[in-house]
Amino acid sequence: IEDPTKYQSIVDAEWSIIYSKLDKIVASGATVILSRLAIGDLATQYFADRNLFCAGRVTEEDLQRVAKATGGSVQTTVNNIIPSVLGTCDLFEEKQIGGERYNLFTGCPKAQTATIVLRGGAEQYIEETERSLHDAIMIVRRAIKHHTVVPGGGAIEMELSRTLREHSRTIRGKSQLIINSYAKALEVIPRQLSDNAGFDSTDILNKLRQKHASGGQWFGVDIQNEGICDTYESFVWEPSLVKSNALAAATEAACLVLSVDETVRNPKAQNPVDDNRPVHPGRGRGRGRGRGRGM
Repeated sequence: IEDPTKYQSIVDAEWSIIYSKLDKIVASGATVILSRLAIGDLATQYFADRNLFCAGRVTEEDLQRVAKATGGSVQTTVNNIIPSVLGTCDLFEEKQIGGERYNLFTGCPKAQTATIVLRGGAEQYIEETERSLHDAIMIVRRAIKHHTVVPGGGAIEMELSRTLREHSRTIRGKSQLIINSYAKALEVIPRQLSDNAGFDSTDILNKLRQKHASGGQWFGVDIQNEGICDTYESFVWEPSLVKSNALAAATEAACLVLSVDETVRNPKAQNPVDDNRPVHPGRGRGRGRGRGRGM
């Protein structure tokens, strides 16, 4: 620039470009604007004066999720924004939850997921809650995917244990002891459930044995009422695929351990001292006084 008076014209041109882009966004009919990049104070105030909400530095993952849920699409330019690329929702609100503020999109027409906000007093509590929720969601997903379920709460383990004990009585030899031990190992599941809930596991197991012996094949541990109940009627279910895989994995692990009849140990690996290191001669500090007789 040779003429200083032309500098103002360049500044005015930049402002006109910015306002032109802002006017195109407002003219598109959008009421919520999300951007991957930062939004300056000028644009924020411009949208606020027109009752529009804007947010900058939104992550790519959040942008894609909002676009899929609302039926919109991410735009790379403000030119030619047509109504078909805009998403919709029943309600958008900014809510304070604890020490954080969240932008909530509710009533999205194409939403197939939901967001769960976990809160707690300690990080360990949050991590444990997240693991528990993940396990529960994956169990439900597996149950819906494979369509077959078995009663939970240790009911299927107690029924298998009863069946194996009855079958072992028809077998002679050492195989009877093996089957009895397998049946006893299955009772660990309801026993552990009772211990985790703070119940008397011995009393619970006695009740379960009596109930399964009298034909109550679906009875398991009742966590809510500190007793036993028909877990199938109480909707405490587990996917049959998960249960069969757990039994197969536990059996294979036990067989692998039992098949080990000898272990080989490397003596040098147990001794941290290297036998090949040089031996330094000792340095005595004694004061010897010989009493030799000259010849």
